[in-house]
Amino acid sequence: MTYHFDFGAVLVYWPALLHGVLITLELTGFGAVLGVGLGIVCAYIRLGGPRPLRFIIGVYVEMIRNTPFLVQLFFIFFGLPALGLSLSAIAAAILATVINLGAYSTEIIRAGIEGTPAGQTEAGASLGLTKFESFRHIILKPALARIWPALSAQIIIVMLGTAICSQIAVQELTYAASFIQSRSFRAFEAYFVVTALYLALAILLRQTLRLGGKFLFPWERSR
Repeated sequence: MTYHFDFGAVLVYWPALLHGVLITLELTGFGAVLGVGLGIVCAYIRLGGPRPLRFIIGVYVEMIRNTPFLVQLFFIFFGLPALGLSLSAIAAAILATVINLGAYSTEIIRAGIEGTPAGQTEAGASLGLTKFESFRHIILKPALARIWPALSAQIIIVMLGTAICSQIAVQELTYAASFIQSRSFRAFEAYFVVTALYLALAILLRQTLRLGGKFLFPWERSR
């Protein structure tokens, strides 16, 4: 039996594919900005905050890093309503993405901060800066420059992980593939096209983050 490829039957659903791409980028954008922001705050507290807060953040990081993203997503979307907190599918997906990336970025950023030479901290103290001011103006940016490749890789992983959000009917790219193959009965073509789109998005995001690193950390270009 010969299989006849028909990508035209899939590409006629380009509005669904475009919508899926936009939702995937939306989830990634919110997850990256808010997740990295959460990671910075948590890393700062975990390294020098009050002991109870350090313990709470340590528990949060270990719980998220040692449980599947799918379970985290289901807990937020299906579990929280039992406590009276109901979220839309897209809101639950964004929250799950932020919480997940926040935990991973906490450890990545903490590693960058711990690699900061002691002399930089001492320089901040000699200038009369507070601990937070030293962290903000002297420590944070060089630390982010050191771990930018690892952080970029984690953001790309999160972007690819948004495919799981189709399980709660978020209309991202994988949801679009499932919808198209159910209408066209062209599963191979549908998932082939979506695979190519994920690959293109990953390459585009990697290059964007690389250029963003050059803009944020211009002194790294000379190394």
